[in-house]
Amino acid sequence: MEAVDYDLGPERREVVPDLRVLVVGPGPRSDGWAYVTAGCWAAVEKDGHGLEFVMTAHVRDRRFIELMAMIAYYHCGGHQLDVEHSMPIGEPWVPGSACDHLLVSLPYLHGPDLEHCPLPGGHARILWTLPVTTAEIGFRRRHGHEALERLFDEAEITPTDPFRASVA
Repeated sequence: MEAVDYDLGPERREVVPDLRVLVVGPGPRSDGWAYVTAGCWAAVEKDGHGLEFVMTAHVRDRRFIELMAMIAYYHCGGHQLDVEHSMPIGEPWVPGSACDHLLVSLPYLHGPDLEHCPLPGGHARILWTLPVTTAEIGFRRRHGHEALERLFDEAEITPTDPFRASVA
């Protein structure tokens, strides 16, 4: 595991002043790389409770560190992400990918133990940011989050595959 300091730049730094992204390599539970925000909780916690985010990818790449910084800024800058929310990326997850949004969900790939992280003075809830397509976001808006997750299960998607087909 490596903690990467991420400076959002002079105008955005105040929103998440101590942002780091934890980069966790493949191990016994997963062959993917995990990218975890560290700093969202401290920036916007209420009564000792706040959120951090995890993304799982197929490789180690600076792109995913930058996406986690984007998530942190979006969340702490007033959008207050939570389970069943989504966020547009504004471009493909990786070049050539149809995934251009992030869906906030429970950290299914990592198991329930990752979701709740005790911290001095409270706890952080760690939520998964799953790359999804515009069509999948549209389906979720029409049919609900649970219906979209059922489609993911039925299609047996590989969440770390940036080139997976859309299920909607």
